[in-house]
Amino acid sequence: MAIAGFIGTTIEYYDFFIYGTAAALVFSHIFFPALGEVTGTVASFATSAVAFVARPLGAVVFGHYGDRWGRKGTLVTTLLMMGLSTVAIGLLPSAAAIGAAAPVALVVLRFLQGLALGGEWAGANLLTAEYAPNGRRGRYAVFPQWGGAIGFGLSSATFLATDAVIHNSDEAFLSYGWRIPFIASALLVLLGLWARGTIAETPVFRAADTTPRTSPFAGVVREQWREVLLCGGLTGVVFALFYIGSTYLTAYGTATLGIERRTVLALGIVAAAVVAIFVLLGARLSDRYGRRTIIIATGGLAFVWSLTLFPLLTTGSPLAFGLGLAGAFALNGLAFGPVGAFLPELFATRYRYTGAGVGFNLGGIIGGAVPLCSPRC
Repeated sequence: MAIAGFIGTTIEYYDFFIYGTAAALVFSHIFFPALGEVTGTVASFATSAVAFVARPLGAVVFGHYGDRWGRKGTLVTTLLMMGLSTVAIGLLPSAAAIGAAAPVALVVLRFLQGLALGGEWAGANLLTAEYAPNGRRGRYAVFPQWGGAIGFGLSSATFLATDAVIHNSDEAFLSYGWRIPFIASALLVLLGLWARGTIAETPVFRAADTTPRTSPFAGVVREQWREVLLCGGLTGVVFALFYIGSTYLTAYGTATLGIERRTVLALGIVAAAVVAIFVLLGARLSDRYGRRTIIIATGGLAFVWSLTLFPLLTTGSPLAFGLGLAGAFALNGLAFGPVGAFLPELFATRYRYTGAGVGFNLGGIIGGAVPLCSPRC
């Protein structure tokens, strides 16, 4: 069960993150060439932020089905939606070929990616958390949390391999190289569908009373709205740390600091390994000291780190850039590790999928969409 959750979230996050990497590296040239370098980059990040607005809606829609009819079927649907949207982006003609229809279609497909991921996270975590024994839920729930780290590392590795195959040719990379990671997602989705086809519904859901009283979303808003806001605030910090590292710093390193694309992508792979290590550390510490304690303590450390990040980056050194990237991801992993167990624990079973998903993705708007809308600040 834990492995099935891990495989599924890794694929979904891979699909989601390759968009962020492409937005940082090429989308300004492919879909917004008439806007110029700076404005085109801002437009690229704005399309990336569209997904964060869609994610709470995806949590409501898929949370409804997940709470009413089960986790398994809902997660198969989100995986298919994400995979098809990602492959379609890889096949999308450029603005030079079809004009304004290209960026419009890009925004629509990014919105669908956001819907899918909005319904993915809560369901994948419930699959593992609801199977976990008491006292070890943090350790078990870490598997879907690893999906974010591995998905980001895999996305960076795929772009790096593509760059190597086309011999670091900017012309070839802009023409077709960037499309390869998107189209290759089709193979990963088949793997994910196989993994999810082998799982059974969680015993907690099978034992729960799911007789319709009201919609899960209406129920969670009426009875546990405070918990939703708490989740949004806590996860907003987690999201900010991750997306500043994975998307903002990728663009900053290449465009502002002038670091080679291959170097930035390679450092992204190292940073993904850092996340994976600290996600496990955070999860294990949360079983011992409490989820909230670890998350709040990490927020304090993040404030201190934020004061040193840009003085470090302005040295222009690739080593300093790598240290800044690793610091962001280490703090993200430390806070993200407990989240997979903490959020589901706050909500009643009959609307746990919806409540955890909406709270988590509300944090995505706070910590993910807002920083990405202003990459040149």
